[in-house]
Amino acid sequence: MRIGRSESKAFRTNKEAEGVITGIAAGTVDVVIATQRLLQGKVRFKELGLVVIDEEHRFGVRDKEKLKALRTEVDVLTLTATPIPRTLNMAMGGLRDLSLITTPPAERLAVKTFVLEWNETVVREAALREIRRGGQIYYVHNTIETIEKTAQAIRELVPEANVAVGHGQMRERELEQLMLDFYHRRFNVLVCTTIIESGIDVPTANTIIIDRADRFGLAQIHQLRGRVGRSHHRAYAYLITPPRKAMTADAVKRLEALESLEELGAGFTLATHDLEIRGAGELLGDEQSGQIQEIGYNLYMELLERAVAALKSGKQPDLERPLDAGPEVELHVPMLIPEDYVPDVHLRLMLYKRIASTPSREELDELKVEIIDRFGPIPLFAQSLFRAAYLKLRAASLGIRKIDAGASNGYILFEEQNKVEPKRVLKLIQGKPKEYRLDGPLKLRFAHIARTEEALFTRVEQLVDQLA
Repeated sequence: MRIGRSESKAFRTNKEAEGVITGIAAGTVDVVIATQRLLQGKVRFKELGLVVIDEEHRFGVRDKEKLKALRTEVDVLTLTATPIPRTLNMAMGGLRDLSLITTPPAERLAVKTFVLEWNETVVREAALREIRRGGQIYYVHNTIETIEKTAQAIRELVPEANVAVGHGQMRERELEQLMLDFYHRRFNVLVCTTIIESGIDVPTANTIIIDRADRFGLAQIHQLRGRVGRSHHRAYAYLITPPRKAMTADAVKRLEALESLEELGAGFTLATHDLEIRGAGELLGDEQSGQIQEIGYNLYMELLERAVAALKSGKQPDLERPLDAGPEVELHVPMLIPEDYVPDVHLRLMLYKRIASTPSREELDELKVEIIDRFGPIPLFAQSLFRAAYLKLRAASLGIRKIDAGASNGYILFEEQNKVEPKRVLKLIQGKPKEYRLDGPLKLRFAHIARTEEALFTRVEQLVDQLA
């Protein structure tokens, strides 16, 4: 296997890079490890089969589409600790496959995270604690114009520290030497920009202080926090912010999420928070966030899942009825979870949603067993709720849109495309013309006497069975 590396001009000469590009076109290079330079127009692949995009959140939609356009049929594997909202939305909506690696390296500890306003005492103590245990510190200040002034302030605050400065406008070799010096522990505090966000692995750096953390994205802070804690030592992250009143509402949400989710492998959970805060972006456009604020994340995901399921089954999504919740079952009897059975209102709402959205009889049986196990025997009104849910599943399988029945009569409304054989309906009408009649092509009316809830449920259940 022949492996080539194509990097930016910072670390590879033009001649070396041109040699790799020629090898790609000729097919003499089997694997190429490269930066965005691969997206330049003159790069041609002889037979591209697999694209692996590491740190996917750092690429734009157009960059990723260019990679896929290099060949008609190419497999794409994207890797990231914090997927951008658009990518996560595609995965959760079923448009992409998703795999999670949730096992951390051996002896790895979570990074302890603190969100606080600027406090000289805390910053000095944090720096001294790290220095005294032989460690190193990142101080992230993302404004190049004032970075030297900030570094001088750190030198004065912590005179015990050996401070150096690093940023993207330094000469390439100078920056490379600086990072090598930091890796070899020739100084212990690096005041830098977000240039350290990815690709830096210094096991002895176990404290990071991020200045004006409210200006960073949620995924970006998580990536920066991941620069520390890369050994068996406990690491610390200090997110320095202005007073809460001076921050935007979204910034407060981001920082609260970061402070609460500091365990190992929290990147995926943080990405879902980012999706809720920023929105899901456009599936077919270039926007990687936005769009779902008007209807909320949960409803958006439900609409997307229905559209994807319809397209996968070869059907056209019904855009006129995007919120269709399936058949309606209205029997004019109490069907509810009593307050004295499940006192917590949020838990009751969650159970209502689970009962209404359960897709099969088997899963509904499992949910019923779970509720009995958690709360005890199911009361009468909740039993009626479950019977209506079973009836709804049965009706959905037959293409029934609505069942409405009372003590003396009722009707069944069919979908235009249903699975009920017309001869079964005709048999009912011809056999008992006083009891059954058609009201239009899709509505079957029926009469009965049902003095109790049990009699009403039994009557409707038997009628649906007859139609099946």
